[in-house]
Amino acid sequence: MKKLKCECGHVNPEGTVLCEACGKPIEENQHIDGNDKTKLINMRYDGSARRSLTYNRSIIDKIWSFFSSVKVGVWLIVIALFASALGTIFPQQMYIPAEAVSRDPAIYYEAHFGILGKIYYQLGFYDLYSSWWYMILIALIGISLVICSIDRVVPLHRALKMQKPKRHETFINRQRLYSESTNVSNEEKQQVVKKLEKLRYKVRSDDGHILAEKGRFSRWGPYVNHIGLIIILIASLFRMTPWLYLDDYVWVREGQQVVIPGTDNKYYIKNKEFILEKYDEDDEQFKDALELIESRGGEVHKNYQTNVIIYKNVDADLPGAEPKLEKVLEDKVWMNNPLKFDGYTLYQSGYQQNEFSSMSFKIHKTNDSDQEALETFTIDLTAPETEYEFESGFRVVMDKYYPEYYLDDGEPRSESKYPKNPAFVIFVYPPQTDSPEINFIGIGKNIDATGENKYKLGIVDFETHFASGMTLRQDYTLPFFGLGALIFMIGVVQGMYWQHRRIWIHPKDKSILLAAHTNKNWFGIKKDIEKAISDTAIQMVIDQQEVEGNEKNKEGHNG
Repeated sequence: MKKLKCECGHVNPEGTVLCEACGKPIEENQHIDGNDKTKLINMRYDGSARRSLTYNRSIIDKIWSFFSSVKVGVWLIVIALFASALGTIFPQQMYIPAEAVSRDPAIYYEAHFGILGKIYYQLGFYDLYSSWWYMILIALIGISLVICSIDRVVPLHRALKMQKPKRHETFINRQRLYSESTNVSNEEKQQVVKKLEKLRYKVRSDDGHILAEKGRFSRWGPYVNHIGLIIILIASLFRMTPWLYLDDYVWVREGQQVVIPGTDNKYYIKNKEFILEKYDEDDEQFKDALELIESRGGEVHKNYQTNVIIYKNVDADLPGAEPKLEKVLEDKVWMNNPLKFDGYTLYQSGYQQNEFSSMSFKIHKTNDSDQEALETFTIDLTAPETEYEFESGFRVVMDKYYPEYYLDDGEPRSESKYPKNPAFVIFVYPPQTDSPEINFIGIGKNIDATGENKYKLGIVDFETHFASGMTLRQDYTLPFFGLGALIFMIGVVQGMYWQHRRIWIHPKDKSILLAAHTNKNWFGIKKDIEKAISDTAIQMVIDQQEVEGNEKNKEGHNG
């Protein structure tokens, strides 16, 4: 490592712009003409060396330099935002409705969104936020934040630690705010010091040289922001793990008991009753609003809730064992009032009404005008049997079942696996024959497939029920998000509402040099100096950056 020795005797690391001890510019790094006293010095990190700007020899140096660039970090964030937007074009795999024909994404996206859905699936966007490349992108943003912070925190810490009242004259007269005064008495100088202390500056002196400083902690604001962002990124990665985050959906029909998904068969839920309440249309308070909504084809319900029982399977850890259920709690769940148990939260998210639970049929002779039932049978649509035999010799076989029947180019299909519009292809075997008669039957549909059937099916009765849609969530990442957001806001306040202000008083022969620097709010530090030097012979500082700018504008105008 190349060392740079200053004339004051201090040895500086390679890449140093200003001597850490006295502040004298390192000529080969500053490229400043010694006679040009209006040329301002680079006060970024007080001239301390940054690794990314100093070393570019090995592959590690090049990687470090790449990720320490703010432009690289910004581009990574832009790419991540664009990728995140792609994931919102169509629902992600986890949000495929439970009542869909198939929850297989290869089938679902093409069936519902056509060729665009097929392309969306083939490009892997259906599970974008859990994809390996999206995880790598988020990790790269985190790496960029860490390297950016380290690359700047180390020189900043070194610079702030080396704050000394006594500085080289070149350091003083090349500050942005600068003045030179003569005939300044020692009493006036002490008067300025006392006023600066009243303005809450921390004043230090060394052999007549004075440094007044305040607000140093504000310099750490951006890096506190980075810590908060890194914690938030880590929390977002934690959401990809099933141990810390769960978001699942379950349909439960009235009277049905099912295992709660995502709980490893540990918890079961039973839908005791679903309650749907409507507004009273005769209530003058809501009458006009309800009529307007109904005229637009909408519907508003006052409340929909599910009365549930939660069970715990105490033998869930025993593979293959029959579930041994113990009642955990019995409660109700309705909109915006979730149910919480054992770290899980259960939300009322939707419902299906008038879903068929069973249908009863009769067999009668085709030419019988009275349609007298020869046999009757009932199909449980939630768990249908495929064959029914009767003592009379009749046998019924259910060949096809379409829970939510519709026609697609003349072919019968089902929109979902839930019985909202059931239809059946049923074979009826008369007594003492092996040749079936084919019937197609459903709501409003009763078709003799051959036109030669001697026996016909008819619908006798049916039962319906409600199905309740419940969202289950378990989220242990929220404390990490909260902590990251809190730290981020602390950094914002720290960096926005305070400034690092420094004022140097430098004795020179019979005169006094006054210089000042701040990381922001130059107007504020000028007002502080104005208050401190009032009623003294010390001259008010001038803004050398404005002077230099005016001179360049004048030269350009003359040219």
